[in-house]
Amino acid sequence: MAARILVVEDDRHLASLLQRVLEGEGFSVSVVHDGAAGLSMAASGAYDLVVLDVMLPGMDGFCVCERLREAGSTVSILMLTVKNGIKDKVEGLERGADDYLTKPFEVEELLARIRALLRRSRNYKSVINLGRLTVDPIKRRVYLDGKRVDLSPKEFDILELLARNRGRVLGERVILEEVWGETRVKSSILKVYMHHLRQKLGDTKGTLIQTVRGVGYMLNVP
Repeated sequence: MAARILVVEDDRHLASLLQRVLEGEGFSVSVVHDGAAGLSMAASGAYDLVVLDVMLPGMDGFCVCERLREAGSTVSILMLTVKNGIKDKVEGLERGADDYLTKPFEVEELLARIRALLRRSRNYKSVINLGRLTVDPIKRRVYLDGKRVDLSPKEFDILELLARNRGRVLGERVILEEVWGETRVKSSILKVYMHHLRQKLGDTKGTLIQTVRGVGYMLNVP
């Protein structure tokens, strides 16, 4: 099921652009243009993430964020604003935002931050049991045949991503975006991490983490 995103942005041109970009990435997107409507929709529990502008008519984004947290909402919140002072960023985070992005921004960075927030959200934290392999995203532990495997943070992130997409080939670009938050990291770095990950999993022949030449990688758990 596609992640559901609510965009709360009073700049209608930007809101429309964000909707097109996010829907083009496969997300389900709703848009509202004022704080009160944003609060009402975000509080409904129907969304996985809220892209929330600070400068909104009627009720600003800081207030919307604070009221959501006071009501017990755990929805992920990414705040957007032209305010770039440290004080404003701190205020947004202290009011309950999970991340903060200053306008103008690059679409690639926005998408990377959204994906990172969705990975960390409670909806993506269930333990993954795949036959011989168990991945626990909360404790960040991995077990193979009942024995714990110690991984570095990046190795764990790669394996978790592959585990959540078991049987699906993920391209290098997708993995770089999801794990590193950008695609400027050289693919040779990813190959090094894959090598170490396979070594720790005893997968020297590449049967557990399969390489699909010219495409990417796929987790295959018998």
